[in-house]
Amino acid sequence: MLDLADPWVLLLLPLPLLAARLLRTGQVSGGALRVPDRVGAGLVAAGQGRVDAFRISSRQGLPWLIWALLVIALSGPRDLAPVSALKVSGRDLAIVLDLSGSMVRDDFDLDGRQVTRLEAVTTVGADFARRRAGDRLALVVFGSEAYFAAPFSFDTEAVARRIEEAAIGISGRATNISDGLGLALKRLSTSGAVSRVVILLSDGVNNAGATNPRGVAELAAQMGVRVHTIALGPKDLTTAEAGERGVVDAATLRAISDISGGESFRVRTTDDLISVTQALDALEATDGDGLAAEVYRDYWIWPAGASIILSLLLAWRDLT
Repeated sequence: MLDLADPWVLLLLPLPLLAARLLRTGQVSGGALRVPDRVGAGLVAAGQGRVDAFRISSRQGLPWLIWALLVIALSGPRDLAPVSALKVSGRDLAIVLDLSGSMVRDDFDLDGRQVTRLEAVTTVGADFARRRAGDRLALVVFGSEAYFAAPFSFDTEAVARRIEEAAIGISGRATNISDGLGLALKRLSTSGAVSRVVILLSDGVNNAGATNPRGVAELAAQMGVRVHTIALGPKDLTTAEAGERGVVDAATLRAISDISGGESFRVRTTDDLISVTQALDALEATDGDGLAAEVYRDYWIWPAGASIILSLLLAWRDLT
């Protein structure tokens, strides 16, 4: 519905009329020039004819119309534009992604072809991030060290692109689960969100850093942060042969989730990984009230433009 941003500006419409009344000059007094009656009558008739012509011409109405258009433009005509409200879940969700050297193993199938663990995770993980509209997402990657790849943001598409761009080697090739989780908790410690969640994915055994992952999980529990863990890989420490490489410490990841009040998931195939993201969608639903936002479409340019065109037309007619 059309309305005005500043309707009080319309009070300026009669301003020229008031100015004309207040500033009107009095009658000029003094001597008069005597002319012959015949000549005088002719001049008066000619002058009166020009005055009458001016009164009925468009020149008399154009200035008023121009002024009215300018005042209308200043009042800010506008219309409320239909804009979808942004969902807000009140949740800060940090994705903590393992980029250790074992993620290069190509023991996963995706769309009928064999892919590395990293490709499976980045493909499915990016899709998961894009579905989190309403959450503030962040991305932490870890190997030997942990880094923030994306700060908390409602821009889920930007976080999804960062997941897709994740590459092994940028954070070292070891597996430092403690620092990855600890860095996420450090950022969440300053969060004012109603719900704070970490999703931790790893395909290995914690073999770097000086902190025990279970101790970091206890800190998460004290902070009220739920940690959902995903143990990725066909084999774990209980099923692998002694000395076998590329196995995941599923027991430690399960302990992290149990201590913090989260859920633990075991992923051996890409289908398992897709099922996990769907389960997390159900656990951490994004339904929430939208932000109350009013976005207006402005129309002041139309009366302003019309007043400029009429002003140019008036100036042109005065010159001709």
